[in-house]
Amino acid sequence: MDREYDQPLDVPALAATALMSPGHFSRSFRAAYGETPYSYLMTRRIERAKALLRRGDLSVTDVCMSVGCTSLGSFSTRFTELVGESPSAYRARDHADGEPIPACVAKIRTRPVRRTQGRFP
Repeated sequence: MDREYDQPLDVPALAATALMSPGHFSRSFRAAYGETPYSYLMTRRIERAKALLRRGDLSVTDVCMSVGCTSLGSFSTRFTELVGESPSAYRARDHADGEPIPACVAKIRTRPVRRTQGRFP
């Protein structure tokens, strides 16, 4: 999922690759990663989307499609849920303060974190 986040991935296909039933795969994945396969995939997609939006040369729609999302509405909703602001607002914000940071550090620093019930984990 980390490598092929932009591909249409679903639990049955992932489970078949892992030689497991979809139910067993989902339970095992959640036990190992603390979230569902879909949630993990969307977090990776939003992580990549943040990097593309920081560049500023692509529209929100282009970014949505390039990270593997097919619905701009679902993408925007999940982005806002994880990041705390809309993709458009994130793109419009000045990101110059992060330019001198190496990409591997920026990836960790800007990793989306699920916000639940108004609290930060």
